[in-house]
Amino acid sequence: MSAIPMVTKHGPKTFHVTETVRGGQVVEARTGGKIGVAAADSDLVLGVSIGDAAPPASGESSDAFGNPIVSAVAVPEYTGVVYGGIEVKCVFAAAATFGEAVVSAGDGKVKPAGATPTGRILGYVTEPAGVSAADKSGLVRTL
Repeated sequence: MSAIPMVTKHGPKTFHVTETVRGGQVVEARTGGKIGVAAADSDLVLGVSIGDAAPPASGESSDAFGNPIVSAVAVPEYTGVVYGGIEVKCVFAAAATFGEAVVSAGDGKVKPAGATPTGRILGYVTEPAGVSAADKSGLVRTL
């Protein structure tokens, strides 16, 4: 039997972004092999971003008032995405119970998948007490 090279066993895997992505946001596949913040109930969810990233600057050298745009630290155009059994903190769009499946809620958040999920299941709530309300953070184990 011939051998094949293993490319990635589990995340993170680095991707180029098409829009500003913050660490902890749910991301989805976009055209050209790039990623962006996942839409609600997305079937293209890849995982959770572990860092902030933004596409290249527009080339503008001054703001609307004519002041020079200066940045002490360059913003990366790439971010790592975790998946494959890695536990991360996510922001929830609604309350969720321990062990419940979650999907993308849009805006980089997650929500309970419900009995008949729409969109790709991202993972399961592993926050022992669950998540009590919207806009609270809790642990999710990714698939």
